[in-house]
Amino acid sequence: MITYYFRTIKDTELKTVDTVRTGIWVHVESPTPEELDSIIKDFALDDDIIKDSQDFFEVPRLERSEGATYFFTRYPLRDQLQENATAPLLLIMGESFVISISVLEVPQFKKMISGEEVVYTTQKAKFFIQIMSILTTSFDRELLRLRKAVHKDRVRLQSIGPREIERLVGYESILNSMVDALIPTNTWLQQVTKGNYMQLFADDVETMEDLVIANGQVVQSARSILKTIQNIRGASEAIMTSRLNNALRILTVLTILLTVPLVIASLFGMNVPLPFAEGQHTFFAIIVLNLIILGSLVALFRKNDWF
Repeated sequence: MITYYFRTIKDTELKTVDTVRTGIWVHVESPTPEELDSIIKDFALDDDIIKDSQDFFEVPRLERSEGATYFFTRYPLRDQLQENATAPLLLIMGESFVISISVLEVPQFKKMISGEEVVYTTQKAKFFIQIMSILTTSFDRELLRLRKAVHKDRVRLQSIGPREIERLVGYESILNSMVDALIPTNTWLQQVTKGNYMQLFADDVETMEDLVIANGQVVQSARSILKTIQNIRGASEAIMTSRLNNALRILTVLTILLTVPLVIASLFGMNVPLPFAEGQHTFFAIIVLNLIILGSLVALFRKNDWF
């Protein structure tokens, strides 16, 4: 689906228009091959680069071709049906237009489209910075959600089981996906700050520098949560190993304690002549002997902290 948006400083709201004009924002969402061909023809875009935007696992990068600059980035995707925690987004900056192409719906654009977030499509640099700031903020909010979830598992460390471990592994996968998206994006953001890929005014450069810093802080935050998860997993593995060792030790002690009376009983249960077999108190003597041996073993095990 292709939608054309337009707003100048004089306009009171973001308008949907039907014709291409200077200062337009073209948002292409889940496009068909025919729609992509139309965009390529109308704006003289690079065919190969546009086709790359349809690869769900496309990595963030920056390219320049045929008078336009192509910014590949990714945004947080909270969709359990997808294999990745982020989705691709291509931003194209031309001389008189801004184009965004996404494979899926971009929830971060809803506030801009609804008018809740004020944007001016004719101010290309500021509009581009605003989009990237919204994406960075969405990453930060998603990390805050993950941090709270990880903290809940950390405070319940003693009761962590296989289900919690599986959930932590899922969080780790999401965070790695975010880091893989944020680091290359931050790299080309630093290049853009130098003003080589679009015209930036003094206040734009300052805003871009703040954006680079904010993006870097999000990366550090993601790595910090990853470190916390690794520590939780390490501690839980140590706890589970300790519990297993304790269980094996208890079972070993019980096996030894049960083996002694079984051996004695089996010896006196043989169908051969045995000493004291005719004695009146032999049975009670055997019971007492078993109790003495068991008591000695229990005392020995307690002395060595075996249970």
